Amino acid sequence: MGTGERKRGECPVGEAECPRLDELERAQEQIATLSRQVHVDSLTGLFNYRHLLVVAEQELERTRRTGRPTALIMVDLDHFKRVNDEWGHEAGNEALKHCAVLMRQVLRKVDIPCRYGGEEFALLLPATELPHAVAVADRLRRAIEGAPVEYAGISFQLTASMGVEVCGKGDELTSGQLLERADELLYQAKLGGRNRVCHREYELLKPRGQVSRDEKDELMQS
Repeated sequence: MGTGERKRGECPVGEAECPRLDELERAQEQIATLSRQVHVDSLTGLFNYRHLLVVAEQELERTRRTGRPTALIMVDLDHFKRVNDEWGHEAGNEALKHCAVLMRQVLRKVDIPCRYGGEEFALLLPATELPHAVAVADRLRRAIEGAPVEYAGISFQLTASMGVEVCGKGDELTSGQLLERADELLYQAKLGGRNRVCHREYELLKPRGQVSRDEKDELMQS
């Protein structure tokens, strides 16, 4: 180590106790905390809408450069107002946190789960083709349906509707357009009876002959 170099956390003048260094470390911790608060939803611990817009643009730019698709799953909890009306807002908050846990269990580490607002979530899946995104959405839908919320001695079941959209090679979509398309598909899932996954036909995204039987099965079962 050169004369002008020092280890991180060491006092620059070699004192055992360094008030200035302590102040600097506290300031760095505060900055890190504020940064997390700006990008993380305080209730669920998922990323928030602000973070979603930033990373969506980054992933779409990656798609434009590499051709690897970016998938988006919009999730809305069905009849969520009933939860608040029947059991109270704290039960509703517990339900949101419960679903956030399930999302982390189903998604990969590279995926980006965000609370979009209220009882709606947006899940960004980098480098993901539509069949896989649809399969992930359906696993999450079944996980939510199959895991009742337990709160204050009561138990109630949730279901969720989802819309899945993908931006692939040659698609010049902005983050806003991708969100709008996925939200339209979510709306179709609601109109279709809820507790379902709605998506475009995969055949519209690939030339004929490039869709495997497993991919078709995943889509037909969703």
